[in-house]
Amino acid sequence: MSKKITTEKKSNMFKKILRGLAVIIGGFITAYGLEAILIPNSVSDGGITGLSIVGSQVFGLPLGVLIAVLNIPFVFLGYKQIGKSFAIYSVIGIASLAFSTVLMHHISPIIEGDTLLVTVIGGIVIGFGMGLALRNGGALDGIDMLAVLLSRKLPFGTSDLILFLNMFVFIVVSFVFGLQGAFLSAIAYYIASKVIHAVEEGLSGSKTYKILTSKPEIMVETIRDRLGRSATYNEVQGGYTNEKFKEITCIVNRLEDSKMKEIINEIDPNSFVAVYDVAEVKGGNFKKRDIH
Repeated sequence: MSKKITTEKKSNMFKKILRGLAVIIGGFITAYGLEAILIPNSVSDGGITGLSIVGSQVFGLPLGVLIAVLNIPFVFLGYKQIGKSFAIYSVIGIASLAFSTVLMHHISPIIEGDTLLVTVIGGIVIGFGMGLALRNGGALDGIDMLAVLLSRKLPFGTSDLILFLNMFVFIVVSFVFGLQGAFLSAIAYYIASKVIHAVEEGLSGSKTYKILTSKPEIMVETIRDRLGRSATYNEVQGGYTNEKFKEITCIVNRLEDSKMKEIINEIDPNSFVAVYDVAEVKGGNFKKRDIH
């Protein structure tokens, strides 16, 4: 029994290491998209990274330093609202992004002049990098965490708030890169968001999980303890066996998705799970309690 537990611990540790490496690679890819494609052509990104690029251009400070410093409060926010695991992977990802931008600061641009090509390729590259990090439980930009928190306080969806917050970012960008640069930055960010969605399914909204498991009580208790999310039961009956089950229904936001999958796989790998994209959640009790 103890040997089995030790093997499971080693397996979980190996998975965590792989996820950490994937987040690091995501940060490296994003930095390459910024330093080798977008920034040399006066095109920015959105979110905290976009503000960091503007600050770097105006004050002459290293981009990596600004990315690391400006994201600190948002990492703390992620720790309080989403959990320790998410915060750790986000720190790894942001540190990777910050270090990689310093490392690649003097890299020669791979595309110059063709604004359309720059915008499309740059958006695809940074979108893939950010999506890879988010798919493995970490974030490279704090504005997503802020949008998730605000969506719980305001009657707007997460994706709407991300768009709204980035409008202010691109207004700031326009003062440095000009109006054309701001428009191109917005287009690049839009393309990146679509790529992120492709890399991490359902990234733009919440998700509904419907779970049929032989361990419903343990599953709900673990979801409550680790995610701070409540869940509901529905009594369902199998059409062939007539056996009765407790079907668990739980809604999580996009940043909690990877953690939810991890919990399900840990408690009952053989459970039946159906996942639905949710564009927006309003009212009710879609609020999580403090998990610390």
